[in-house]
Amino acid sequence: MMQPDIINWEGFTADIEGIAFTDAPQTVKLKSRDYFWYSPILNKQLRKSWAHMVVTPKTEAEVITVAAACAKWRIPVTPRGGGTGNYGQAVPLVGGIILDMTQLTGISEIGNGFVRCETGILIADLDDSAHETGQELLMWPSTRSQATIGGFISGGSAGIGSVRHGVLRDDGNVRSLRIVTLEETPRIITLEGPEIQKAHHAYGTNGIITELELALQPAVDWHHAIALFDEYTDAVQFGEALCCEDYDIYLISVVDKGFAQFYDKLTDVFPQDKHAVFSMVGPKTIDAFTADAITHNGYVSLMMSDVEIEKANLPPAYECSYNHTTLQALKKDRNWTYLQVAYPQPYDPAADTIMLAEYGDDLLRHHEFARERGDYQLFAIPLLKFTTAEKLYEITKRYEELGCTVFDAHVYTIAEGGMKQVDTVQMAFKQDADPHGLMNPGKTSYAEAQEVLCRYAIPSS
Repeated sequence: MMQPDIINWEGFTADIEGIAFTDAPQTVKLKSRDYFWYSPILNKQLRKSWAHMVVTPKTEAEVITVAAACAKWRIPVTPRGGGTGNYGQAVPLVGGIILDMTQLTGISEIGNGFVRCETGILIADLDDSAHETGQELLMWPSTRSQATIGGFISGGSAGIGSVRHGVLRDDGNVRSLRIVTLEETPRIITLEGPEIQKAHHAYGTNGIITELELALQPAVDWHHAIALFDEYTDAVQFGEALCCEDYDIYLISVVDKGFAQFYDKLTDVFPQDKHAVFSMVGPKTIDAFTADAITHNGYVSLMMSDVEIEKANLPPAYECSYNHTTLQALKKDRNWTYLQVAYPQPYDPAADTIMLAEYGDDLLRHHEFARERGDYQLFAIPLLKFTTAEKLYEITKRYEELGCTVFDAHVYTIAEGGMKQVDTVQMAFKQDADPHGLMNPGKTSYAEAQEVLCRYAIPSS
């Protein structure tokens, strides 16, 4: 890579003539940010990191032109969709350009059980188009109205719908990826089947996704539900029961009564003395859902269709799940942050009982149900009242002592975060698709980040 301060920007802009770009400071800074500020640790590390320019292609042909020019002039490239990631995926460590993909919004085909589309389309728009054919996406993040489908594939793993259909990397969920390489003469590489893992959840470090194909399922008239419980254990066991039965369920999110303070519009249906299970329930399962809540010492306080929830001006269930819960807390108090915890299966509430006894109000419990490779899993996204990084990692260590696995949400590298290891398959693909090491440099591992930052004489924190 060439030092950004000696890059021939005039030569670069001449090579991309006719393609929209801007170096206006406010726009560049805005497009260089994502939701990394959920983490006080990442906020300290990344808040002064931004690109030199934002380039916004409208077609794959323009993407190819930009890729060739970046390779020629050795300019770092950070691809970006809606910027809703939490780990700094869309934040450039060493400047260069932000490749804004949000103008690539075309849908090539919606067939029986699949959709093929460009990477920059909003997930909500894509799902709405699928619904027009009587189908729907298998899963999506709680930020569906802001996130692009390419950003979800590049930076996400699971979401609403995962309790029914598994995670993104499960076979058949993502059917193909079309990728532009970052070379002087870019190539088009199509990944299908298991090969999609070469670029899925790679933070845009090893190629530019321009088009993808996803599986669809017949659309369901999902109802937004809240079930309330006096005991948190009863709420979790209710969620487990929903997984074990042949129920039509799209979301099961269990939150501590302490979350009620963050949902002003739900006061009547989520009081501060009750733990809650937020769900999305198919019509044929509503009666069983209601009966099971009573069996587990709870009751249903809300059951509304999409139309009804919108008319009542209430948040949909999916905005009370996954990391939207963290967002709601941060709107009230910026001292909250979060952890990501996986439990030994089957779930034993003893770990949470011990953590609650030791850390009290500094932790608010929050569990999600998902399926991976056919098996149901329970994992947690607890809220944590942040004081210091040392305290956060002390709590992390305590979870691990109790047999849990904590996926670090406070690092911007893939290996040290969700992967817990360097993905050799993805790294090998990076050598092929990004031979100059220009794609989102520093995001694969701590070792790469340190090497890149040292090369540019940029402090690591």
